[in-house]
Amino acid sequence: MNFKRTKLACYSTYLSMSAVFCLPSMLFVTFREAYGISYTLLGTLVLTNFCTQLLVDLIFTFFTKYFNVKTVVRVMPLITCAGLLTYAIFPALFPQYAYAGLLVGTVIFSISAGLSEVLLSPVIAAIPSETPEKDMSILHSLYAYGVVFVVVVSTIFFRLFGAENWMYLAAFFGLLSILSCVLFCTSPMPEMNLTQEKSEKKASKKGFAMMLCVMCIFLGSAAENSMTNWISSYIENALHISKAVGDILGLTLFAVLLGVARTLYAKYGKNIANTLLLGMIGATACYLIAAVSTIPVLSMVACVFTGFCTSMLWPGTLILMEEKIPNPGVAAYALMAAGGDFGASVSPQLLGVVADKVAASEFAADMSVTLNLTTEQIGMKAGMLTAMIFPLLGIGVLIFIKNYFKKVKVVK
Repeated sequence: MNFKRTKLACYSTYLSMSAVFCLPSMLFVTFREAYGISYTLLGTLVLTNFCTQLLVDLIFTFFTKYFNVKTVVRVMPLITCAGLLTYAIFPALFPQYAYAGLLVGTVIFSISAGLSEVLLSPVIAAIPSETPEKDMSILHSLYAYGVVFVVVVSTIFFRLFGAENWMYLAAFFGLLSILSCVLFCTSPMPEMNLTQEKSEKKASKKGFAMMLCVMCIFLGSAAENSMTNWISSYIENALHISKAVGDILGLTLFAVLLGVARTLYAKYGKNIANTLLLGMIGATACYLIAAVSTIPVLSMVACVFTGFCTSMLWPGTLILMEEKIPNPGVAAYALMAAGGDFGASVSPQLLGVVADKVAASEFAADMSVTLNLTTEQIGMKAGMLTAMIFPLLGIGVLIFIKNYFKKVKVVK
């Protein structure tokens, strides 16, 4: 069969997922000003997003065989559309219950996002190819380029029509996802291995290897998504750089570096374990600089360069799993997605809670006088410093993984 259109459908779906992940974070300041929503509640939207995805991941981890996977893949974009339309329309009609509408919309499109993470990677892996690593890296790089598209379109829209009309933009991205549904419905689907091979003798080694991979993707996802979800607000509020500049030079460049690094790995990459370790080290340094630097430009550069450092931490761990655990099955991809979504749900929420708590503390009031910063700036810098914990722990996990797989080349 010719699976070119199937690949195109997967790629377009990943592009449409970019709106689900980055548009809400670009609207945090707008929601705060228009509806009086706190940073903690904004972080809760992120937490809801990834907890919903986590639930989807876990359901597919244990109950994959009960689903018609091909049908689910084709329906995913319609769920994205329904979620973004709810997200857009409900606050406009019922502004007094705006947060409830945002929450419901988030749950709906997060279901689709969870399904995409669980199913698109194994679909790509199941398509016959001489360069499976390249195909996987390209799939994940398109998410980053999708973020660039969303940010550029959003920034132009806000300049022309104002951030107060954000709901029309959300509706536009929702309707755009229908294209992916049309592509899937007119494409052949490859046969996928739904379950991992079962053998008591193999179970122990495979289980431990999977645990290591899940830990790695948890910490890598946390490192990437803390910055993805807060870079726009951090640059605007903590560094006092305008929203347009912050979105274009901040989130856009972050996504560009994310995509460029994944594209470079697709073309030249090898030794994924070393790539992951270097990414964790670089991300740790970037978070530290962003948090402690008093020079706004340097902090913004550190935020942006985090995109390059964290680029391979999610797709790279999937590549590592495929190398070390042959024929993992859809359930294994679901478990990996669960680990990634758990990291992506914990880290942005933690950053938001720390930012609120520290900003309201006496410590922040004292430091604001000493450092000539607002309490809000100090709170957000403390949140960034807290987020540094995840890639820092990731360094230790990667060192252990490298040593373990020196002894066990492939889990057979």
